[in-house]
Amino acid sequence: MKELYHLDPSITFLNHGSFGACPKPVFEVYQNWQRKLEQQPVEFMAIKVYDHLEEARHALGYYVGCHGDDLIFVTNPTTAVNTVIRSLDLGLDDEVLMTNMEYGSLVRTWEHYAQDKGFSIVQQFTPVPLTTHEDYIEHFWKAVTERTKIIYLSEITSSTGLILPVVAICKKAKEAGIMTIVDGAHVPAHIPLNIAEMDPDVYVGACHKWLSAPKGSSFLYVKKSLQETIEPLIISWGSEVDRSPSPFIYESQYQGTWDPSAFLTVPAAIQFQQEHDWNSVRERSRALNRKTRDRIYEIIDSEPICPNTEEWLGQMASIITNIENGLDFKRRLMDEYKIEIPVFPWGDKILFRTSFNAYNDEKDADRLIEVLGELF
Repeated sequence: MKELYHLDPSITFLNHGSFGACPKPVFEVYQNWQRKLEQQPVEFMAIKVYDHLEEARHALGYYVGCHGDDLIFVTNPTTAVNTVIRSLDLGLDDEVLMTNMEYGSLVRTWEHYAQDKGFSIVQQFTPVPLTTHEDYIEHFWKAVTERTKIIYLSEITSSTGLILPVVAICKKAKEAGIMTIVDGAHVPAHIPLNIAEMDPDVYVGACHKWLSAPKGSSFLYVKKSLQETIEPLIISWGSEVDRSPSPFIYESQYQGTWDPSAFLTVPAAIQFQQEHDWNSVRERSRALNRKTRDRIYEIIDSEPICPNTEEWLGQMASIITNIENGLDFKRRLMDEYKIEIPVFPWGDKILFRTSFNAYNDEKDADRLIEVLGELF
């Protein structure tokens, strides 16, 4: 499937997890929306855009397992989480519980609002190596106290690439009367997602990562009973121009002139995967990911973060290394060997992460193993 993507063939691209990669047929639909906008900008942006957005919302809602009127499009998960946090009623006696594997910019967001509002952040450490999801839930829940008002966690973590047992944690939280906010940036099209069955209070997902829609396409789901508490980041025209059924939608989806083409292309991204038997693509990619991880640990002397099972790993895997300078290592991989993988700190450790998707094959894995054999 390499020919279906615009990726530079001279680069071994093993970093789909960071920004995704949009297939050529989907990108063509994206450009077609941009052309339609430019043919009659006033009619498109003042009249037709709301119907187009509604169609796209409902297509995405069906795909992720919720009603299309319970989500809005946003440019990225960071915007979505900022929208939610600033709307929360939290104070000095309240705690927000999360893991120590959350995405760095969003941890920084929580810390900013904690300083402003006075609530506390508790980051439960992750015991490595992990064993089972059941053991992890028991360990994570030990950090819950009477002050815990919100549990915020990633369903698939960016740093470690782990799949966390979010469904079970949401269930326990609901029984305890604790609000749940789930960062699912890496989830849509990566692992099965049914928001209605999970029943979080808030779910944030990216469409430009594993669903491979154009960059700048993400969504914010809020349970209907909580939607009236979510305030828009920007006050704009709202119901004066938008005929959508709720303030949650009409106050947030149009906040000034912007290009909605990435949002409107999401149904095409869904269709592309349906046409290309994406269940088989995911299964092949997961198998190649786990096989490659085993090969890496034959070269690198470090302890795996978790068992090499589908319970914990999808199409990404992170490796703990003894690298002293992660930035230099990443630059060397790209500059000298044309291999694109992310390298980042996690606590006192440095990790590098592999990602495998439709356009990757054994040759890409072989190239990585060959280079790592030279460097370690």
